[in-house]
Amino acid sequence: MFEQFIGTKPVEERHRIDAAALERFLGFKIAKIEQFKGGQSNPTYCLTASDGKRFALRKKPPGKLLPSAHAVDREFKVIKALYPTGFPVAKPLVLCEDESVIGTMFYVMDCVEGRVLWDPALPGMTREQRAAIWDEKNKVISRLHMIDYRAVGLEDFGKPGNYIGRQVERWSKQYRASETQRIEAMDHLIGWLPKNIPPEAGTTVVHGDFRLDNTIFHPTEPRILAVLDWELSTLGDPLADFAYHCMGFHIPPDKFRGVAGLPLDELGIPSEADYLKAYLRRTRRAAIDVKVWDFYLAYNLFRIAAICQGIAKRVLDGTAASQHATEAASKTVPLAELGWQQAEKILRRAA
Repeated sequence: MFEQFIGTKPVEERHRIDAAALERFLGFKIAKIEQFKGGQSNPTYCLTASDGKRFALRKKPPGKLLPSAHAVDREFKVIKALYPTGFPVAKPLVLCEDESVIGTMFYVMDCVEGRVLWDPALPGMTREQRAAIWDEKNKVISRLHMIDYRAVGLEDFGKPGNYIGRQVERWSKQYRASETQRIEAMDHLIGWLPKNIPPEAGTTVVHGDFRLDNTIFHPTEPRILAVLDWELSTLGDPLADFAYHCMGFHIPPDKFRGVAGLPLDELGIPSEADYLKAYLRRTRRAAIDVKVWDFYLAYNLFRIAAICQGIAKRVLDGTAASQHATEAASKTVPLAELGWQQAEKILRRAA
């Protein structure tokens, strides 16, 4: 599922699982268990059956966890609902809620072979190839936001209405629960965001973490075969979800895999304005007021800063699952400061 760009490795000692117990549960012989190098939140494994068929197993990490975090059962539920629609997700096979089997809840899905791309600037590609990759990302998130959640049995997957309000409250609590230092920008955002929420843009299934490295592309074509990491998915405001996807336009490459400051036209990467227009056209939505868009960006930068703070706490606690975790943890302060800068844009306009 991840191997072309980040590969597999021997299973870390702290993430070892009981192969015999897993075989008894799954009902087939396992020839090899490896751990994917990606997956900062939930350890993810490649299972090779004795007949050569490969599967991906995703589980909660060991140790004490934040409330409502690492929701692999929610991941399984949403991909099980989306798979029959033809939306690009791995085929879900089984969810195990019995923690006695391998120590934590887990699920198994087909292993999708393809490319996982990490750098949104897509080094080594031609201008045309980059344009096609970016257009495919836009097309897939637009398609997700056009799915009728009721028609696919996800009417109980979240609470319609007040999505951002609930999210701000949730991530404020998660941030405080994992706080390791005082960050002034986060304090400002926690106070400012709840008082400035714009009217909601509707309710759809939202991914919650839709970015380039959470997709698997076809080995040679600019086509997404599977969207990964649905841990943060729920029912919510689609424009908030899309704005999260667009944060990279505001984040420099040295901050957190962004494209801010790069010669986008020269690279074949659309401008944020053109990328947003394509999404609005595909989802048949009206233009967005600039103040509202700035709010969505401030909210999402706050949210990802809170996520990074959670990773930082897990690094300290020794439960972070990825070699990229320490890097992600170091981004909390700059992301929070970028978020407060977006909020200050709105404040300056109102002055």
